[in-house]
Amino acid sequence: MSNLTHFDPFAVDPVSELFQGFFRPLRAMTPEGAPLTQVKIDVAETDIAYRVTAELPGVDKKDIDVKIDGNVVSINAKVERNSEEKEGERVIRRERYSGAVSRSFSLASDIDEASATAQYQDGVLSLTLPKKAPSEQKRLQIK
Repeated sequence: MSNLTHFDPFAVDPVSELFQGFFRPLRAMTPEGAPLTQVKIDVAETDIAYRVTAELPGVDKKDIDVKIDGNVVSINAKVERNSEEKEGERVIRRERYSGAVSRSFSLASDIDEASATAQYQDGVLSLTLPKKAPSEQKRLQIK
């Protein structure tokens, strides 16, 4: 009588897979299987600039858009995946994905957009964002 078991009505494999898979969040997948639902970034700061590194695996350079507005940086990328497996002349599996990922963040100082640079290589976007020189505070004369 001490052997109690937990009854799972969805323990039958096909039914279990159906319901467990239904409640998993939908994710864009890279060909390697890693999720690409958000842009992962690293930010480093020096006295004169910020250095931002963003991971965008499998994205074409032409599909990446970087916008700077004061101290806010936005990285947007269009993601398209096409995968096809063939056996002889028969198509066994064909998968497609199309979507967009984006990331916006703010920095402590305004960015000098004119001298900012961007480079994309091997799925890594590298941004060099020079800080704007702080403007002199103007003191108003009270009359």
